[in-house]
Amino acid sequence: MARLPRLAIAGCPQHVLQRGNNRQPIFGDAADRERYLTLLLEHATRLKVAVLAYVLLDNHVHLLLLPSDASGLTQTMQALGRSYVRYFNDRHGRSGTLWEGRYRSAPLEASAYLLPCMVWMDTHPVRAGLCAQPGDWPWSSHRHYVGQRVDRVVTPPAAYWAMGNTPFAREAAYAEMVRVGLDAALVHAFTRFAQGGWPLGGAAFAADLQAGGGRRTVQRRPGRPRKTDASAA
Repeated sequence: MARLPRLAIAGCPQHVLQRGNNRQPIFGDAADRERYLTLLLEHATRLKVAVLAYVLLDNHVHLLLLPSDASGLTQTMQALGRSYVRYFNDRHGRSGTLWEGRYRSAPLEASAYLLPCMVWMDTHPVRAGLCAQPGDWPWSSHRHYVGQRVDRVVTPPAAYWAMGNTPFAREAAYAEMVRVGLDAALVHAFTRFAQGGWPLGGAAFAADLQAGGGRRTVQRRPGRPRKTDASAA
């Protein structure tokens, strides 16, 4: 079955997932992660894509990106993927592919899911057993949003600015949101929709995306479509 084209809509946040080939590690050490973030910032800035949040795991990455035009997301991920593979192969004396096929992306309805997606990313290392608290993992945007460091890669979204009138108020409100966490259904939804490339939002959001992107935005049930009974027409 042919793969559906990605839904890349200007001004719509996208949850992006990219894995290593055969789930092999894509980072060997801190220097690799630093280089990846440098390249991410370089290409995203050039192509006018805001990096709202990120988390780097051992064999995959999650990014929350906001493209200013329809082509920015694809161009950023292609440039980032190529330049990082060249760096990684040269540094580690290897050749060939690093990534597991093409990246996956899922548009999010910002009003309902943008901040929860950031929380999902922040808490991912905890769920993976890599650390006890989100702040213990240095390779995510979490510390920036709770005021523990300034991360030049990150551009906070409007929803974050609306959490308080001062930096301290925003940081405290977001830290509390992370502390409370997400329910199991929402954790599952972010995982499933990111892997499948389906939009996460309400019916009106999906309809607007379909009108703008020209492809269906609701996953069909597996199997053949039901035949219509002509006598009932």
